[in-house]
Amino acid sequence: MFNLTPAVRIILILNVAVFAAQNLLVPNLDEWLGLHNFSSPLFNPIQMVSHMFLHGNLGHIFSNMFALIMFGPGLEQLWGTKRFTFFYLFTGIGAGLLYSGINYYEISQLKEAALLFIQDPDPTNFVGFVNDYAPRLNSIPEVRRYLENPDVALYQNQCIYLTKQYVSLALNAPMVGASGAIFGLLMAFGMLFPNTTLFLLFIPFPIKAKYFVALYGIFELYSGLHRTPGDNVAHFAHIGGMLFAFILIRYWAGQRKNFY
Repeated sequence: MFNLTPAVRIILILNVAVFAAQNLLVPNLDEWLGLHNFSSPLFNPIQMVSHMFLHGNLGHIFSNMFALIMFGPGLEQLWGTKRFTFFYLFTGIGAGLLYSGINYYEISQLKEAALLFIQDPDPTNFVGFVNDYAPRLNSIPEVRRYLENPDVALYQNQCIYLTKQYVSLALNAPMVGASGAIFGLLMAFGMLFPNTTLFLLFIPFPIKAKYFVALYGIFELYSGLHRTPGDNVAHFAHIGGMLFAFILIRYWAGQRKNFY
């Protein structure tokens, strides 16, 4: 049995309760409490915290909560409940900030490419927009008809409409999940217990915490920089959680020799 510490237990209960509410009571809860782009009309500052208690599906919440009860209790016992809670929220909010900054830039680039086509509905502009930002549009029949007959006004207007809809969906898509804070815990565990040997289901051999954290961080950075179409994982939120965890732990270490 897992030895759940007070803060870990409360965080676990909150996440499970909110997930149940999402699926049984308020299906559109992520529209209110998920983290939206800064330029979205749905953005609210409270989402910087609330997104940490929402999840997309059962696999999402299971993986995050399993990591919470694996790595959280040891850190809470080391730091105490107050410092652990602060760390969890700090890294989760930090993850949201890094993700939001990068997402704001990406959406700005998307809107710029879309506007170029909308103002000048030329096939070259549309192909550039689709190839760089919306490859999934290639499977839509209206898109193929437009590219085969770019001078037909009806097909132009259909693609302009699709472009606007795609931008709206991207702009208002919420980011949810405790992953940023969980990756913060993972980074903390790797820094404070670097030589602890981990036995993980998805790695067929034992691995020390410091190597696991380093490899996972490199993987997330690579995945974030080379994101494939259809990848809806917020890799930069994961990186943000690890980055803010590193900063906070180093700051605490600088305050006194034995900061924990």
